Amino acid sequence: MTAPEQDDRQRQPCWTLIGPTASGKTEVAVELARHRPLEIVSVDSMQVYRGMDIGTAKPSPEQRAAVPHHMIDVLEPEQRCNVARFRNMALAAIDEIRSRGRRPLLVGGSPMYLKGLIWGLMDAPGRDPELRRRLRAEYESAGAEAMHRRLARVDPEAAERIHPNDVQRLVRALEVHELTGEPISHGQDQFAGPPKLPCRTVGLRLSREVLYRRIERRVDAMIERGLLEEVRGLRGRLGPQASQAVGYKELVQHLKGEISLAEAVERMKRSTRRYAKHQLTWFRHFPNVRWVRLEQALATPRLAGLCAAHYTAQLDT
Repeated sequence: MTAPEQDDRQRQPCWTLIGPTASGKTEVAVELARHRPLEIVSVDSMQVYRGMDIGTAKPSPEQRAAVPHHMIDVLEPEQRCNVARFRNMALAAIDEIRSRGRRPLLVGGSPMYLKGLIWGLMDAPGRDPELRRRLRAEYESAGAEAMHRRLARVDPEAAERIHPNDVQRLVRALEVHELTGEPISHGQDQFAGPPKLPCRTVGLRLSREVLYRRIERRVDAMIERGLLEEVRGLRGRLGPQASQAVGYKELVQHLKGEISLAEAVERMKRSTRRYAKHQLTWFRHFPNVRWVRLEQALATPRLAGLCAAHYTAQLDT
């Protein structure tokens, strides 16, 4: 990247919209961008995968036609993605948006992807392939919850951030602890130093009770819209990461005859609630957020207007 490009990235902050799953970020972001020179950059670890549409709650074709979206459908479900790969692709998209004289609106989502994109990557020890194979085998035999409890014993801070279904990050955290004797969280001071990608950040906040009701309705709606058929069509193509996505993992178990459809749906709801709780915990530590509370039933244009007022109230640095 040239010096002028770097200077431009520093000069005009991105807008960032954060909030837990089912908080309505997509609708607010699209409404914001309809009337302003904004383009949306999705910061979601699963929306990067083509074909995983219903279960990842991607913006609809109509929403994507109305407003340019980036970092959606950029990988096949067989492919791996990590924070470094995502960051490189997202920064390229951000530079492209700026080249047209427009402003990126980051919408997320996935805590570690947000952190990596905005604050950069952490230094970490190397990898031990044999140790990783052993830990993965233990994950498969003991199960996600047992391995997550194991991590909680040696690194409770990392366990609070890492979802039990996130096998890649869970195994990595245990690997780092075994290699170094130190928790991986010691090297993950989430917001140390100034951000490498300056942002103005607004967050959507609602009570846990309201959020959990939204999650219940959203999962039911996904099933009604054909999520089971979507998973059936993707079943042979889901790679190690995509296969762990909430909804896809449970419905694959159902298609294998391991659990009933009703049990799969209940597990989806439970996993989504757990993930939302993880997001809420993480977002509490996100610096310099202006929060918009969603306790009242406000129309989307009104919510977008409140967010826009918060963005414009924050002075450029």
